[in-house]
Amino acid sequence: RRGRVNGHLRPTPPPSIAMAEGRRNTELTEMSASLRTLGSRGNPSKEQQASRRLLFQRIIQYLTIGIDMSPLFSDVIMNAHTTDMATKKMLYHYLTYYATVKADLALLTVNTLQKDGRDENPVIRGLAIRSMASMRVPDLVEYLIGSIQLGLKDAHPYPRKTAAMGVLKVFDLDPEALAETEILEDLRRMLTADRDAAVVANCLIVLREVDGEQAMATKQNVYGLINRIKDFSEWSQVTILEVVALYVPADKTETFEIMNALEDRLQHSNSAVVLATVKVFLRATLDMADVHQQVFERLKAPLLTLAAAGAAEPAYAVWAHLHLLVMRAPPLFATDFKAFFCRASDPPAVKKLKIEMLTAVADSGNTYDIVSELSEYVTDVDAAIARESVRAVGRVALDGDQGEPQTLN
Repeated sequence: RRGRVNGHLRPTPPPSIAMAEGRRNTELTEMSASLRTLGSRGNPSKEQQASRRLLFQRIIQYLTIGIDMSPLFSDVIMNAHTTDMATKKMLYHYLTYYATVKADLALLTVNTLQKDGRDENPVIRGLAIRSMASMRVPDLVEYLIGSIQLGLKDAHPYPRKTAAMGVLKVFDLDPEALAETEILEDLRRMLTADRDAAVVANCLIVLREVDGEQAMATKQNVYGLINRIKDFSEWSQVTILEVVALYVPADKTETFEIMNALEDRLQHSNSAVVLATVKVFLRATLDMADVHQQVFERLKAPLLTLAAAGAAEPAYAVWAHLHLLVMRAPPLFATDFKAFFCRASDPPAVKKLKIEMLTAVADSGNTYDIVSELSEYVTDVDAAIARESVRAVGRVALDGDQGEPQTLN
């Protein structure tokens, strides 16, 4: 069968596709009617709340697998007054997903979101701010700024940290509107004054994007953050240490104060925290040759421990840092050469780093042991590692003392 559209013949869709579209339209109509019925009830019973929750679960399931549920947008908004937490979270997810498609209808949610921003439950207050910020509708910026200003003054930390992150959304949508407010000044004050670590971490993330990393590296910020660094999550600690690494101490006293405050971070179980601390120590003592060598000695033990105990992926990052330190100061690692012996479980990339480090630390006291170990790798099943081992033996022999016959034997 063929139909005529605008004067042109067009094949009709196969019966199976037509039936699927028909079922979808029927189901959307039924969902729309159910949403309108439930939305018109101001004080629903527990059974009706459960029914609405199941209906929203179906909507989110269809949305997740790619079915267009945007025709239900106006009906979903009618249910925004629900007090059920699970339903409200799903409703917010739906609104933020389709807000850019239905930007004109998204304005209808402003009153509800502003009302939820004053709810007695701090989780709902935070969700309302996050949902309004996630809609990314330029016409909502004015209302979003008001909600953020209210959230930053909230007594509970959850709305405060959510509002702090919402500032970045405003900066992306309309930086000029943000500059006309006092929000950024509030964030700079909260960076050192707020009692909650999660709020401070979000303030730092936002200000790094808005003001730049170097602007954050002031003495007040650095000292305020490292004095309470234990309160932060591992991810936030890494962010703080990246800022600290950019700070240039005024004198040796400041350098030692910073290193003493971060000394215990070298014993942390997270490799990212340890490596970020290593970066701080190395950059802080870059112009202090004598202290720089002592820092190498201090960093050696925690890095070797972390490299031996970590999983393959983070271990490679640690070995790469060790490789850099070894190449800078080979004599400091000469007595620890056995830590660079390859293990059967090491990936090829780590083996290559270890072979290069063994070559670098070879001296008159350990050459025989190192060459003996490198000779074992010549028969490695990986041809690239075998070739690298042969080259390493040659380099050790050429660089070593020609007066030591055992080197060449």
